[in-house]
Amino acid sequence: MARQWMRMGCISALLVALAAPAMAQIKIGQTAGFTGPVAAGVKEITDGAKLYLDAVNARGGIGGQKIELVSLDDKFTPKLAAENASKLIGQGVVALFLTRGTPHSQAVLPLLTEHKLAVVAPSTGAMALHQPVHPWVFNVRATYQREAERAVQHLFLIGMQRIAVIQVDDSFGADAATGALRGFASQKKSPAVHVKYDRTKPDLAPLIPKVVQSDAQAVLFIGSGTTVAEGVAQLRAAGSRAQIVTLSNNASSGFVKSLGDHARGTIVSQVFPYERSLGAPIVKEAHDLLQARGGGELTPAMLEGFSAAKVLVEGLRRAGKDLSRAGLQRALEGMRRVDIGGLEVSYGPDDHTGLDYAELSIIGADGRFKR
Repeated sequence: MARQWMRMGCISALLVALAAPAMAQIKIGQTAGFTGPVAAGVKEITDGAKLYLDAVNARGGIGGQKIELVSLDDKFTPKLAAENASKLIGQGVVALFLTRGTPHSQAVLPLLTEHKLAVVAPSTGAMALHQPVHPWVFNVRATYQREAERAVQHLFLIGMQRIAVIQVDDSFGADAATGALRGFASQKKSPAVHVKYDRTKPDLAPLIPKVVQSDAQAVLFIGSGTTVAEGVAQLRAAGSRAQIVTLSNNASSGFVKSLGDHARGTIVSQVFPYERSLGAPIVKEAHDLLQARGGGELTPAMLEGFSAAKVLVEGLRRAGKDLSRAGLQRALEGMRRVDIGGLEVSYGPDDHTGLDYAELSIIGADGRFKR
């Protein structure tokens, strides 16, 4: 009799387990260079995104479903980025998120149209992802062109007259250089020298003497963190004391560390509020979550990931019961003047830019960004 009751109890428990809804997961896919020249920045951006996603999951997720970020390493190789995106799509992700790099994000674009899914917050300011508007691309950060133009104008404003440009010879470099040259044109000036290097096999040795010979007072260095740090070391070894300026793709503590003794005084453009300004609601929120998790220091790259995650989650919430690839796309495109913490994000059929915030910072003696 006891055995019969035990069997009945087991069967009842099994039936209850089968009847109970499983904790479904909303899969979001990410392909980025977790190894290679942008690894430090990618890690910090992803950590920032997870900081917010973990907080949302701790509160029950979206409609009871947890958000799972599935990340694959593309080693900062465009071909592998496309292959990873294809794998993630095959695994049923609702969207792609925080893809890193201009040619890498461009390699993914055909898959978005084919499979009708969005990429949210690609970690690149490429104008090609803004204009013409791609129906499945939802940017969060400002463009590289805006950053580079502002940087050049600032240098002229503080009295620099001879400004050199070193750029990586790929779609990212060409895009950022377009903004820089617009900054020169606004001052009726030209670069003291404008040189390019190969992305896959960066050899700066032939370029450094040209920059030194130009007697440049400042150098706008457009490239990934590792290469920029190596180039700065070579410039200093060659005797150049030029002011170094680079873009927000290098706004990470990892980049500062890679510069070593040459970090102090380097100017880095930023596309999000000052990470230590607790008066900014989004910074305060990220800071408090970080402290609650055990502490640590918020970085510009982390704040980019955090902001991106807030936009993604808002889109998922607005999709509601229509939580599909197409449903998320419709929800995002319907966002108007959404406050994500002192920053307003808007999208529409003719505008997928998101934010247009851009300013400059300088690395201090303590290795921190100052504004």
